[in-house]
Amino acid sequence: MGTHEDGRLDEIDNYEDVSLYPLDDSTEQELLDAQNELTFIWSNKEGWPVGVIMSYVFRDGRFWCTASSQRKRVVAVKRDPRVSLAITSKGSKLGANKALTYKGTCVIREDEETKRWFYPALAHAIHTDDADHARRFARFLDSPRRVIFEITPLQRIAYDGAKMRAATAQSSAFTED
Repeated sequence: MGTHEDGRLDEIDNYEDVSLYPLDDSTEQELLDAQNELTFIWSNKEGWPVGVIMSYVFRDGRFWCTASSQRKRVVAVKRDPRVSLAITSKGSKLGANKALTYKGTCVIREDEETKRWFYPALAHAIHTDDADHARRFARFLDSPRRVIFEITPLQRIAYDGAKMRAATAQSSAFTED
């Protein structure tokens, strides 16, 4: 199963191994640019995975998010910096059925230098069509207990449903002949 050098897809007869349909690097970048929300997943003190939706900025190969320091995820990440992120293309210009998951490590940042560039960048990512609202939003982010998450991806899992649909169509053509 997979793709031949000439671009032809192997015939498939099931969906047991969807790793055959990875997201290309260029499509990955399009997805990261198109979305501004991800699911941030960490482990609580009992070891259970917990996740929330967070807005993000992707810059210099890292993900940047923010929360107020009294949130349980801040304490949890300080205890165990191993996290996961999930991003889907649903609702974006790319349509549905493209997904990225990353395993990585998270560092909590509280320095002024990071806050200076990050708050306006996040505000712009969320409010791309209203600069005045973005400036106000950035000001509200700059609060006494706010911290910034810097997530460095260590492993990537990517899926492109369009490739699976193409393989299905090609295999259906083989079986219908």
